[in-house]
Amino acid sequence: MKRNQLLNALTMIIMLIVLYSCGAGTAKPGADLEEARKAIAASNAIYFEAFAKGDSSIFIDRYAEDCCIMAPEAPQLCGPIAPLEFFRIAYNGIGLRNGKFTTTAIYGDGVEYVTEEGLWESFDASGKRFDNGKFLVLWKKTAKGWKMYRDSFSSNNKPQS
Repeated sequence: MKRNQLLNALTMIIMLIVLYSCGAGTAKPGADLEEARKAIAASNAIYFEAFAKGDSSIFIDRYAEDCCIMAPEAPQLCGPIAPLEFFRIAYNGIGLRNGKFTTTAIYGDGVEYVTEEGLWESFDASGKRFDNGKFLVLWKKTAKGWKMYRDSFSSNNKPQS
């Protein structure tokens, strides 16, 4: 009986040490996931205004200066001019005029980086949905607030031939 109690106590101590060392239940100093969540929601709320208004500056401001945009079936675009390059492709080449993001999860410590997972829809000038898919965005906390650092997305539809 005493041996079982001793084994149970030892097991509990080991589990607590493992959980503590993995960071379970502990927040890092300065962590604020709610701040990141609000900033992401605010950024996403105006992201597609850039296309509706034809104003690339709104779009560019969503991204960190050292960002990379990783669109499907295209080389990644990185650096300070990447958002402008992507905006031109999406606006002029694809005809993107509006869209919608649905965030399904946000992960991270809320200190330097967080990852957003979600779904997107794209609409043309007539308001017709022409594509939809999923995304992962790594957000980076910068001196200018939370900005998209790595933007990766893919369509749920087969490419048209």
